[in-house]
Amino acid sequence: MTLVKTSLLNSIAVAVRVTVALILNKILSVYVGPAGYAIIGQFQNAVSFIVGLSGGLMATGVTKATAQHGDDEAKQHAVWQTAVRLSIGASAIAGISLLFIGNWLSEWLLHRSDMSSVFVWLVLTLPALAYNNLLLAIVNGKKEIGIYVTANIIGSLLVLLVMGLLVLNFGLYGALIAYTITPTIGLLFTGALVARRPWFKFPFFWGTINRPACRELSGFCLMELTAVLVTPITYMLIRNHLTTHLGLVSAGYWQAIWKISDTYLLLGTTTLSVYYLPRLAEIRTASELKAEMRKVYRFVLPLVTIGAIIIFLMRDFIIHTLFTKDFYPMRALFPWQLVGDVIKIGSWIPGFIMLGRAMVKIFVITEIVFAISFLLLSLLFVNLFGLVGVSMAYAINHVLYWVSMWYLAQHEMRRMDEYTRREKSNSGTAY
Repeated sequence: MTLVKTSLLNSIAVAVRVTVALILNKILSVYVGPAGYAIIGQFQNAVSFIVGLSGGLMATGVTKATAQHGDDEAKQHAVWQTAVRLSIGASAIAGISLLFIGNWLSEWLLHRSDMSSVFVWLVLTLPALAYNNLLLAIVNGKKEIGIYVTANIIGSLLVLLVMGLLVLNFGLYGALIAYTITPTIGLLFTGALVARRPWFKFPFFWGTINRPACRELSGFCLMELTAVLVTPITYMLIRNHLTTHLGLVSAGYWQAIWKISDTYLLLGTTTLSVYYLPRLAEIRTASELKAEMRKVYRFVLPLVTIGAIIIFLMRDFIIHTLFTKDFYPMRALFPWQLVGDVIKIGSWIPGFIMLGRAMVKIFVITEIVFAISFLLLSLLFVNLFGLVGVSMAYAINHVLYWVSMWYLAQHEMRRMDEYTRREKSNSGTAY
């Protein structure tokens, strides 16, 4: 599957997701307001964190291993069986823990004592949330792009239907419940889409934990665990800081601009996940890696830059159309946020090499370092410049990240060149 073909197919799913996001933005802005937006952002980060601990940690590793072992079905099945078994245990542990700390999480994260029951809903749906992630990871690794796109389209439409109904009837509480149950319903549709594929058979997914497969997944689990712990916690701490010093409404403005970024960056970020990550797992030489990076840069970065410019020029129209007049103060966040978006995508292209080539130690260190730097820069700049300071910190932090990722990518390519030279030398000596 080529980059262009993958991107064209993926753009269909992205178009649907963007349309759904736009409609939901309007619904949420009317029915929950800026303060409710902040609470939803906190809950989304919490769900990401908990689902990761419940088996979502292995999704990237499953995609990479499935693509890498494309010619060895036995190894693929060992990876799948191991991932499913580990997810069962992780979901049970995470679910039991949530039952004990749900009330505390409701107070600390959501700033509402009457929302603790949403964590009970999350406990009930955890296994399905984790398995849906794993199944989509396998579909991605198998390069079944048509199924992957269809599953994402169905998932988006389900979110619109369920979220719309629950928000209209139950307001903020309904929105939080919707985030827990829509992936569960999505699992049924994903399963139906792959039901007739030759690789989708029960024995391929159910078996004992395979030690080599467990070792293969362990590095990715550590990387994903770091991302799952560090990223959502960083965002939650920043949002709590905004709430404490500027108020829950200001935190809602930041969540709203973040939602805009997530929406228009979808084509770039999903192309990296759907095409670029599996491709990195297949690459063996530095020249291939360099050519692939150049190709992705030429395609993705101009796309994101054009999108950012359009968003900036239409910012007043976007606020008026997608939100309400209560969100107008978020206008000041657009310049720094959009610059940060372009820089972020530019930094992710070399940064994905750490995932695709399982550079565990470096990934863990850089994730922690740059999460801490984002948090510290946000605290400093918010105190100095107010709410716009968090968007300034976002842009500056990704400049530093891009420089670091570029250096690490060059180092990895030099290492690959050295390995290729040794291989040629050894084969020549043997000959």
